[in-house]
Amino acid sequence: MSQHSHEPAGQVTRAGFWRSRTGLTFMIFAAAVAAYLLFSHTAHVFQWLPFGLILLCPLMHIFMHGGHGGHGGDAGKQP
Repeated sequence: MSQHSHEPAGQVTRAGFWRSRTGLTFMIFAAAVAAYLLFSHTAHVFQWLPFGLILLCPLMHIFMHGGHGGHGGDAGKQP
C-alpha cells in the first residue's frame, strides 16, 4: 500500500487545538463543570434541556457544514 498525504512536501503539520495542552485542559475543566451542574443542580439542568436540544440543531447546521464546498455539486461544470 502506498502512503498518501494531503500536506505539501516538506511542510510540518501541527496538532489541532483539541489535542494541544490547552484544549485538553479545557475539556477536563468543561467535564468537571458539567459533572458539578448535573449532580448539584439536576432540576435546573433538566429544566433547560429541551431548549438546549432546540438550540443544538441550528448550531450543528452552521458549524458542521464548513468546508464541503457549498451546495450544488459538480453537475453544471464543463470539462
